[in-house]
Parts: sequence; structure tokens; C-alpha cells
Amino acid sequence: MPDLLADHGGLRIDRSTKTLRERTVERLRDAILNFQFKAGDRLIERSLCEKLGVSRTVVREALRHLEAEGFVETLPQQGPAVAKPDIGQAAQVYEIRALLEAEAARAAARMATPADVARLAAANTAIQAAFADGTGRDVLRATTGFYELLFTIAGKSVAWQLVQGLNARINYLRAMTISRPNRSVDANAEMLRIVEAIARGDGRAAAKASFDHVEKVKNLAMAMLDTAQ
Repeated sequence: MPDLLADHGGLRIDRSTKTLRERTVERLRDAILNFQFKAGDRLIERSLCEKLGVSRTVVREALRHLEAEGFVETLPQQGPAVAKPDIGQAAQVYEIRALLEAEAARAAARMATPADVARLAAANTAIQAAFADGTGRDVLRATTGFYELLFTIAGKSVAWQLVQGLNARINYLRAMTISRPNRSVDANAEMLRIVEAIARGDGRAAAKASFDHVEKVKNLAMAMLDTAQ
């Protein structure tokens, strides 16, 4: 993955598109998800201003936004830092994911048309392409796209809104697990099980494949978090 912090240009903001605060939030979030900033690293405002090319006010607003998402925490006597994931909270995120995604897979197996199945297969192919040729951010974007499609096919718009509310935490944990060696091979096999079960119209198998996938990544993440303590 490219080193976003290698020089100032790697993080400097393009002022012609989104607001400065939005672009700053995105750049800092990406740097955290790419582990350019690691858990516990202090986020010093002056340094960030220089690297990003924006004012201290913009940096402070961005840090507050990322704190609300759970990426940043304010340490006493030290100031903002990259938040250290809480194992208990991470376990709860996976529990919620398992329930919502399994139910979405079950419903999708009942409702999906052949065209829907083809779109799901293409979305999974996009994930594998991102693993092969893209960055961690590309993998996260492609994976989010797969699940958005899954929930849409299932007609689970409210459940998808709940998932989106957890998306920042999900993506941080997902960024950890996709960095594991050979994760792309395992992920492809796990996602194919889901797609194939939906294609067969087998709701029980689709739900189980989805639940098993979440359990697999949960175990990976829990092991990584435990080692980091």
C-alpha cells in the first residue's frame, strides 16, 4: 500500500471538490485504515496541518468527527490519538454483523433473480480484483459495495442503515483482517459460498455461509486484538 505520509503531497487536500473538512476526514480516516497511523499514535495538530495543508480549525473539526466515529480518542494530558479497539466492543460488532448479514443472505436467497445473482458474483469478483491490484481502501470499498447490494436484494433497507451506522468500526476491523496473508483466498471461498447458496435459493445455507464468514473474521480479529494488548 502507498505510504500516505511519505511526503506532504500524499495527504495534501484538493480544494476544488468536497469541503476541506470532508476531504480532511477522508484522508485521515484512510491513513488510519491503512495503518499509516497505528492504534495509540498521537495525532499532533501542528504536524497534521503541515502534512494536510489545511488550517488547525479544519484539523480539529476532522478529529472531532473521527472521534464520533470511534477512530480517535482524546487522552488526558496528551490530546487526540488513534483509538485502541476495545475487544469487548469489537465482539459485539461482529455479533450484530452475524445476525444482520445472515438474515439478509437468507432473504436474498428467497428474492434474488438470476440478474441479482450475477450482480452479486460480479461484486465478489470486484473484491478479489481489489485484493490483487488495489489498496486496502479499494478492498474496503468493494466489500461495502457487495454488502450494500446483498441488503438491497434482500429488501432489508432498515438493516442496512443499522450496518452503515457501524460502518466505521466495521471497516477498521475489516482493515485488520484483510491485511492477513492469504486472506484474499479465504475471503473469496467464503463469499462464493454465500453467492452460490443464494443462487440455489437455499436460504438456510446462505444464512449459515454468511454466519460462518463473520465468525471466521471475528476469530481473526480477536486474535489480532489480543496480541496487540
